[in-house]
Formats: sequence, structure tokens, C-alpha cells
Amino acid sequence: MPVANNSGTHINYEITGDGPPLILQHGLTSKLDKWNWYGYVDELKRSYRVISVDARGHGKSDKPYDASLYDRKIMASDIVSVMDRENINKAHYMGYSMGGSIGFGLAEAFPQRFYSLIIGGMHPYPLGDLELEPGVKALDFMLESLEHGMDVYVGGLEPVPDERELNHLLSNDVKAITAATLALRDRPDISGVLPTMTMPCLVYCGDQDGLYPGTEECVKHMPNVTWVSLSGLDHGDVMERSDVLLPHVLNFLANTR
Repeated sequence: MPVANNSGTHINYEITGDGPPLILQHGLTSKLDKWNWYGYVDELKRSYRVISVDARGHGKSDKPYDASLYDRKIMASDIVSVMDRENINKAHYMGYSMGGSIGFGLAEAFPQRFYSLIIGGMHPYPLGDLELEPGVKALDFMLESLEHGMDVYVGGLEPVPDERELNHLLSNDVKAITAATLALRDRPDISGVLPTMTMPCLVYCGDQDGLYPGTEECVKHMPNVTWVSLSGLDHGDVMERSDVLLPHVLNFLANTR
């Protein structure tokens, strides 16, 4: 697998398909494989050069234990380091949850590098003690569980993950996930970037997601945005429901070439 080097931190990624470049970035505790599991890559690679990235601290990328190294701007620069290694001047970007947070970081620091941004299940406001959904507790509660090990955190999830998801979660490096979670919880408010996001943007969120109110609010301040509210879905559901989400994504991308 190809690897980009961002100031000594190695970022793993995969490439498939042909066409305009489209970068996919997963959420916290996840990995690039998730985009394959739920059918995103198979569908998108028909028309796009799909570049799936393991965020630092996840998958096969390097896993620093210092929370400061998961700053949103640093993680945004990881995406750009992948683009630079592949000699990609400009790309489409799709990120979910933590990947959505990185998307706002890209809009702030590297807007000229993106044709469009697709941001799911996230807003640019502080997260604090937000509860994402029933069964996925506030980030402080998550950190308390992680202190006792990844198995304790996973054991408290409801509904119980299936075997594939369970094995994936348990394979995470608990110190790296703790550092990434701290950074996400304590990230600064960058809502000032919203009026500057003049590139075409698609923002989506399940209406049962605890992040929904902030996400719905942020689109009111974006000048070139398509807003998709996904009925009946919570934070964990959305990634799995590619059958619901992909038609919106494909239609958006087709109109931003």
C-alpha cells in the first residue's frame, strides 16, 4: 500500500478507479476499510479515482500518543500530504464524523486544493460533553472507558457490534484512540470558516444524531451548500446506509465536475 510522509508521520492510503480524484476519510475508531465494507468504493470507483485514507492513529497509519498531534490542522495536512505524493493539485473530499471535522480544517487551511467538500455527521462548533446518540456516550464518558482499555469501551456499546466490527474496534491502539478523542473533544470553534466555504459543499446528517442541531445550524451560514437530512438515522447508522446516502453523493458530484 502507498504511504505518504507528513513531517515524519506515515499516512497509509489506498487508490482505485479512474477519473477525478475523490478522497475518503473515515471517523474516530474507524479505518479506510469501512468505505469498502459498505459499498462506497465499489460504486464511486466507477467514475472517480478513489483515495481512501487511514487517519493518523488508525488502521495502518502511524499512531502518535500525543493529543496535540491530532490537531485538526495537522490532520488536514495529512490529507494534503497524500495529494502531494500522488501529484494531485485538486480533489473532491468526503469525510464522515471525525473525517467531517477534518473537512472543515481543509476548508480553513487549504480551500484552493478542493473542487468540493462532502461533510457528514459533523459541524465546526465545539463538541464538549455532547452525546452523539443513545449507546454512544459523550466523549468524556468514552475517555473514561478507554482508561480501562479498548475492550471496556467496546463492551459498553449498544447495540453490540457484529463480529467484524467488534474485531476491528478491538484492534485499535487504545493510547492513540485516546489521544485522537481528546483532540476531537477539545478542538476549537472554527465556525468563522463557514461563510468562506465558496466551493460546492454537501453536508449530511442523520436526524437522530446528537450532532444534528449543530450540523443543521452550520449550513445556514454556508454560501454554496446542499443540505441532506437523513430521516430516522443516528450517528452510527449513516455510514452503514450507503444505499440511502450514495444517491445524494453521486448526484452532488455529477453536478460539480
